[in-house]
Amino acid sequence: MNGHILFCADAQSVHTQRWVAAMVQRGWRCTVLSRQFQRIEGAEVHALHTPDGNWPWFSALPTVRRLAARLAPDLVHGHYITSYGLWAAACGRRPLVLTGWGSDILVSPRRSRAVRWLTGWILRRADLITADSQDMLDEIARYRPRAPLHQVYWGADTEKFRPYPSTDPVFRIVSLRAWEPNYNIDVILDATARLRAAEPGAAIELHLLGGGSLEPRLRSTAQALGLADVVHFHGRVDEDRLAQLVNRAHVSVSIPTSDATSVALLESMAAGLPVIVSDLPANRQWVDAQGGWLLAPRDPVALAEALRALLHDPARALEMGRRNRARVDPEAARRTQMDRMDALYRGLLAGERA
Repeated sequence: MNGHILFCADAQSVHTQRWVAAMVQRGWRCTVLSRQFQRIEGAEVHALHTPDGNWPWFSALPTVRRLAARLAPDLVHGHYITSYGLWAAACGRRPLVLTGWGSDILVSPRRSRAVRWLTGWILRRADLITADSQDMLDEIARYRPRAPLHQVYWGADTEKFRPYPSTDPVFRIVSLRAWEPNYNIDVILDATARLRAAEPGAAIELHLLGGGSLEPRLRSTAQALGLADVVHFHGRVDEDRLAQLVNRAHVSVSIPTSDATSVALLESMAAGLPVIVSDLPANRQWVDAQGGWLLAPRDPVALAEALRALLHDPARALEMGRRNRARVDPEAARRTQMDRMDALYRGLLAGERA
């Protein structure tokens, strides 16, 4: 047993579940402190069942401190700086690891001076900080934390997500992003309708995964655009089903307004797909003209043109996919990244015990 990690994190997030499971597999005792309960194999999960809103993050702090004192972990890891990161930083245990997720660093602190101050207070208490994109690390550095910064990706399971040779004539477009405003799923629907109008003889399918609050509106939009027989609303599915759908696709689209290095992008690249993504700093680390397109997030005309180019040139699409697969594996394979995180944990504890 390597030691005991207390994760302050959303137990209902698949990203938390995968990270914690990876550490359980590597011999760590793992406890998760979360607002809501979700079973995670091999880990102990404590749910505080706090109400929604910002104030409960603060009102729960006495309970968080008592629980952390009773559990006496060897280290604490807070995921998402401005919420669970607060719990981790205020629980009174060291060493402290923090991981930025995206909006907690790139969006929320810009909303008010109070959030910026809180973000800095949390970050300056860390002994180690990770994030999955360079632009996020650069933003974190502006708060001048004393902790070292490391780029650690969530990673893709490159055994499950892999190229799937197919002669199927159906042109399958896949989107793995949540059905929330930031992800611009309505633009993907618009572009698909434009593609279908330009290519009336082509067999086209759009597979939407992720689920979210905009589902009724998106279904209505698809109906209004005449895409009822084209769009498949899968919602949230398990990783095995997700891999099946992605592996059989021809192109992956991810056009959020704001983003860090997304697991959706890495999984799509691991599956050997060309990718069409938002022109954002995190995506520029991974995507160039040899692997896909970088587009403005709300430009359905440009998106339709990129999709049409791939529809007409399957050889080019195949070569793009090969390059993307080679780019991701092994660098962004989940096993590689979690091995790296495991080493960072052990190094941190070795330093504390020296």
